[in-house]
Amino acid sequence: MKFSARIAAPAAALVLAGLTATACGAPQTSDSGTGKDEKTGTLRVWLFQEVGNKPKEKVVDAAVAGFTKDHKGAKVEIEYIPVETRAQRVKAAFNDPKSAPDLIEYGNTDTAGYVKDGGLADVSAEFAAWDDAEDTDPTAKESVTVGGKVYGAPLFVGVRALYYRTDVFAELGIEAPKSQAELISTARKIHEKKPDLYGLAVGGAYTYGAMPFIWANGGELADGSGSAYKAAINSDKARKGIEAYTSLFGDTNCPAAKCAAMGGNATVTAFAAGKAAMAIGGDFSHTAVEAGTVKGKYAVVPLPGLAEGSVAPAFAGGNNIGVLKSTGHRTLAVDLMKALTGKETQAKMFDAMGFLPTYADVRADAARREPFVGPFVETLGAGTKFVPASPAWGQIDSSLILPTMFQEIVSGRKDVAKASDDAAKKMDAAFADAG
Repeated sequence: MKFSARIAAPAAALVLAGLTATACGAPQTSDSGTGKDEKTGTLRVWLFQEVGNKPKEKVVDAAVAGFTKDHKGAKVEIEYIPVETRAQRVKAAFNDPKSAPDLIEYGNTDTAGYVKDGGLADVSAEFAAWDDAEDTDPTAKESVTVGGKVYGAPLFVGVRALYYRTDVFAELGIEAPKSQAELISTARKIHEKKPDLYGLAVGGAYTYGAMPFIWANGGELADGSGSAYKAAINSDKARKGIEAYTSLFGDTNCPAAKCAAMGGNATVTAFAAGKAAMAIGGDFSHTAVEAGTVKGKYAVVPLPGLAEGSVAPAFAGGNNIGVLKSTGHRTLAVDLMKALTGKETQAKMFDAMGFLPTYADVRADAARREPFVGPFVETLGAGTKFVPASPAWGQIDSSLILPTMFQEIVSGRKDVAKASDDAAKKMDAAFADAG
């Protein structure tokens, strides 16, 4: 899930086409908490409030206008809710169906937890019969899937790649690193030559920046599926990745005293402000970097993996839109979900907000129109990873189990073996609590 500053561009006019794919005759699964399926009335939708929300509102309003034109007697009320308070709002909605909305936008790491709470409707049949869904990125589809059933539609996807200073690299006569080992040695070389710069800005609280190091070395966060997950963060392969990432903390690159507490936003901010020669940032970091002092002096390449020329697996973040199980307008709600997440809408949402489409063909077109998207599309094409599809992940994430592990290592309080063993025990306890 990502909620960092996102790309804002002038909103383009939205032309909704192909809404026949949302026709009411699509197959349905019976998953309404009310037992009602009213074909008229008001649908309530909660979407996330963005930084600079107006472009998003214009795209959404146009999609809604197309939907209501095709669905006589239907009205739509959109409410934009703060991301920070989403957990409380959504939990309250699940507990009080009468006041709950019909659809919600939610982070893709929240899927399993929301399904366990009984809040999201199973839309597997409708999703399978939807023409647009055939081109959905596999990882994006995975983010709405729990136990083989689909609980929503992906809205956008986000991945991270390597931002680097072209002026610094040219001055030092070096090229963008092509392997993980070269990335580490390049970071150290830059810091040695330019001690006022972090070679590569890293953060002890930057979980999603560290994950590619673990995955590139063949490690996993956990093994299993459903309720049968077991932590794998302390496996030999995972430990190699942890060692690689934590080796970047210290006087040879990014001093632990300054970098141990940094999260992803802080590392990107350091790069944008000219304090780092490299940083691991997302497609959604582009606007912040463009607004910084490094504008015109940087480029982006996929984060390298172990083998020269390979790409490290990246975490596939993003958001989805789901229908609540308690809706009394199931057919309308599913059709509106499709209107808000379909190909035409996602293409225009990219133009308006920079959110990467979840459809391979729409994303490829976006990359042709906006060259900066290229490295991120290449990263997605190389294969991405996702967090365990367990309701326990929310607890693991919010209790900072992995950041604590990294910080214990870079501070010298624990070695990799001890810290990863302790993290694995905490993760297993969370998996057990989740059932």
